[in-house]
Amino acid sequence: MSRMTIVMHEHPGWTFNDGIWLRAFSSGTEFVATVVGNSWQACGSASLQPQVIELTSIPPSVPVSLRGSLTTIGAVVRWRTPDLWDALATAIIRQVIRADQARILHHRFRTAHGRPVDSHHGVVHLMPDAATVANLPADAFTSLGMSFKRRPLQAAAAAVLEQGGKWCDLPPAQLVEELQTVPRVGPWTAGATVADFTHDWTLYPHGDLAVRKWAATAAPDIAWPEKENAFAARWRHLAGDQLGPLTLFTLAWGAHHGGSS
Repeated sequence: MSRMTIVMHEHPGWTFNDGIWLRAFSSGTEFVATVVGNSWQACGSASLQPQVIELTSIPPSVPVSLRGSLTTIGAVVRWRTPDLWDALATAIIRQVIRADQARILHHRFRTAHGRPVDSHHGVVHLMPDAATVANLPADAFTSLGMSFKRRPLQAAAAAVLEQGGKWCDLPPAQLVEELQTVPRVGPWTAGATVADFTHDWTLYPHGDLAVRKWAATAAPDIAWPEKENAFAARWRHLAGDQLGPLTLFTLAWGAHHGGSS
């Protein structure tokens, strides 16, 4: 059986323009990645090419229906966010709102205040850097419909300016703990940030609505726990040593079937 490769562009930093997904990245140097269908291209350092992740084995504890859905995927291709501030700001923008609304706000914020990067397919904008965000006036957020994001974003920006150099050297699990010292950054935001920044998906918030939704869609015959903590505990138990890949593959399966991979 031929299995598909899913190139993920669920991150709200991606912009869809005339049939092409575009995203600007910065990690010392700037580059733009493009995705058309399951083909991709990145102009920049080889270290900033996407990661290709495979689910090498599925534990026997995984329900048969979920196993059947996930084994239709041969590999998941995803760019990690190489800048910690970008990953943290994105997770804050995603807090307590729908994914489609987060994409809209993210695009507005980047376009209004981020640095433009030219590409063969048009200009795309980076996330504005921490120094810029820390010094934005209140009306810069209000005018974009983001007044409720001002305090958490500016608190995070100030923290990154002070601690970011040290944080980037921490092991991923410790980084999750350190990020929660920032006001309004809890376990969900910290876990989502670190998973995006490091691609260690064992640290993603496994009770996240997206994981619960797509697990239930992929395996509708299973009586999944409805409460976040109970679902997360069951998910970790059934995933075993494949917790990271199983989580990412479930999110990729959902994004593909939901049209936002």
